[in-house]
Amino acid sequence: MSTIPAPIDVTQTPAWKALQEHHDRLIEEGISLKDWFAADSERVEKFSFDAGDLHFDLSRDLIIDETLKLLCDLGRAVGVEKRREAMFSGEHINTTEDRAVLHTALRRPKEQAGTLVVDGQDVVADVHEVLDRMYAFANRVRSGEWRGVSGKKIEHVVSVGIGGSDLGPVMAYEALKVYADAGIDCRYISNIDPNDAAEKLCGLDPETTLVIIVSKTFTTLETLTNAREVRTWMLDALKAAGAIDGSDESCAEATRKHFVAVSTALDLVAEFGIDPENAFGFWNWVGGRYSVDSAVGLSLIVALGPERFQEFLAGFRAIDEYFQNTPLEENVVALMGLMNVWYVNFFGAESHAVLPYNQYLHRFPAYLQQLTMESNGKGVRWDGSAVTSPTGEIFWGEPGTNGQHAFYQLIHQGTRMVPADFIAFANTPHPVKDSDQDVHELFLGNFLAQTKALAFGKTADEVRAEGTPEEIVPARVFTGNRPTTTIFGDTLTPFALGELIALYEHITFVQGTVWGIDSYDQWGVELGKQLAKQITPAFHDDAALEQQDPATQALIRYYREHRR
Repeated sequence: MSTIPAPIDVTQTPAWKALQEHHDRLIEEGISLKDWFAADSERVEKFSFDAGDLHFDLSRDLIIDETLKLLCDLGRAVGVEKRREAMFSGEHINTTEDRAVLHTALRRPKEQAGTLVVDGQDVVADVHEVLDRMYAFANRVRSGEWRGVSGKKIEHVVSVGIGGSDLGPVMAYEALKVYADAGIDCRYISNIDPNDAAEKLCGLDPETTLVIIVSKTFTTLETLTNAREVRTWMLDALKAAGAIDGSDESCAEATRKHFVAVSTALDLVAEFGIDPENAFGFWNWVGGRYSVDSAVGLSLIVALGPERFQEFLAGFRAIDEYFQNTPLEENVVALMGLMNVWYVNFFGAESHAVLPYNQYLHRFPAYLQQLTMESNGKGVRWDGSAVTSPTGEIFWGEPGTNGQHAFYQLIHQGTRMVPADFIAFANTPHPVKDSDQDVHELFLGNFLAQTKALAFGKTADEVRAEGTPEEIVPARVFTGNRPTTTIFGDTLTPFALGELIALYEHITFVQGTVWGIDSYDQWGVELGKQLAKQITPAFHDDAALEQQDPATQALIRYYREHRR
C-alpha cells in the first residue's frame, strides 16, 4: 500500500490561525477594493503574473500583500511543495487505489525517456510509444489511406465515451474546431439516454464514419451500451446502402474498418470485433478527468492533426514546468489554488464561476465541473479520517454575454459571494465589424466592464446623481468588492488550451493538498452505478421490485403504468 504519510490537519496549524486573524481584521477594518487601489499605486503590477503565454490579474481579488504571504505560509505548513514533487516523481499519492498520479507525464517530451521510471515502467517511453501509434493512425485517416468498407474516405468521427472519456475531448474539440483542417468533423456520444445517440448519428453517412470507443476497461455500462447501439446502426445502414451484404463476414469486416478503441482490455476489444492493433491504451496512473491528453484525445488528433496535438501538449508542459519550478510567492497557479481555499474556508464561498469570453470555450465550465468536483468533493482525507474543514466548490459558468443576461444578477447583487474567473483572448479567428464598431472589441468591452463593476460597484450617491428616484435607489446600488481573477491570452490556440487545462489541474491539486484529501480517486460515483444494476430488473420483475425501498417501488409502478 501507499506509504504517503497522514495529512496534516491544516486547521490546527499556526498558519491557519494567522490567516483567520488576518481575515477577521480585514472584515473589521472593512474590505474596500476602491480604497486598496487608491492607497497602492502598484497594486495592479504587484498582483499581475505571466505564466506561459497567459497573463493573470489578481488585483481585484480580496487580497493584500499580507494575504498572499499568509496563504503561502499555509501552503508550506501542509507541504504543498513536497507533495508537488511527490506527484511529479511518481509516488503513489493516490492512496485509496495505491497509484501514482502522473497525468503530467503525458506531456513530457520524448527526450526525457528513461528519466521517470515508476513501478518498473519507463513512463515517458510508454507514453510516446502510444502517441507515435496514434499519430501514425491519425495520418492514415486524415490522408485518406484509411478508408471505410466501401472505399470512401472518412469524413466523420463519432467518439463514444462518458465522464473523463467524453468531457475532455468534446470540450477541446469545440474549443479548437477552427483548427480542424482535414475535412473531418467529430461528434460525441456519452449519455445512455437513446436520444443522445439518435441526435448525434442523425444525418451521418455510415460509409464515411469512423467510431472510436473510449473505455479503459471496455466494461463501462453506458459506453458499451452506446457502442453496441452505434454498431447496430452502422451495420444496418451499411446493409441498407448496399455497402455490405449483411453476412457475418461482411459485418466483421465493416466493424474492423469503422471501429477503433481506446482501451487496454484487448481481449474485450477483440470480442467486440475491433482489431486489437487499432486499440490505443493508457495507464492506471491517469484518472479519467485528467486524460484528455492521453489516448482519450484520439479524436482530436484525427480532426486537428498530430502537429496541433503536439502544440496542445506543449501548452500543458509549459504550465507544468512553471508550477513545478516557481516559488510559491511568485507562482500564480499555486496562488489561485490557495486563494480558492481563502474564499471557501474563510469567506464561506460555496461556488466558483468560470466565465470564458470566448464562445469556443462554451464547454470549458462543464469540463471543470468534473475536474474539480470529482477531485475535491470529498468528506474524508487521504488516510480515511474525516475532513476538518469545508472542501470543494461548485464550479459552474457560461460563456460571455450569455451569462450576463442570465445569472450575473446574483453575482453582482446577490447575498452569496461567488469568486469568478474571467477568461478572454485578444484575438478572434472571426473578426467582424458592425458599421465602424469592431465587434470583438465590443465583446471585450463587456469582459472588462463586468470585472470593473464587480470590483468597484456603484454607491447610492452615484445612483442618485444619475437622477434616480429615491425609492428605487437601493435596488440600483452595487456593493462591489466581489472577487474576480482575470486570465487574458493572445489567441485561443491548442497551446493556450493546454495551458488552461493544466492551470486548473494544478489549482485542484493545491486545494486538495491543503484539505488533506485524495484528489485522484472517485468512489462517490460508484454507489449509484451499483444500485442501477439492482434496480433496472425491477421494471419488469416483481421479485426485484419487492427488494426496493418504498419510494423506488412507487416510482417504478408509475413507470409501468405510463410506459407505452
